[in-house]
Amino acid sequence: MEKLYSRKEAASILGISIATLDTARTIGAISFVQYVPNGCVYFTNDALQEYIAKCTHRALPLEKQETYRKAR
Repeated sequence: MEKLYSRKEAASILGISIATLDTARTIGAISFVQYVPNGCVYFTNDALQEYIAKCTHRALPLEKQETYRKAR
């Protein structure tokens, strides 16, 4: 069976607060396991990796300017 992480453990792994994790769970950005309605919430390693992949964005290359002045 896969290891399940509590809210506190998952938040520390992701480097976010518990409130941010709860918001992501509420809007459906991260999947979770809840055995009993209104019970404890757990997260799998796959769910955490999937959330990291969703929140990772590629950096855009800097546009090269011909002069040091900004366009008006």
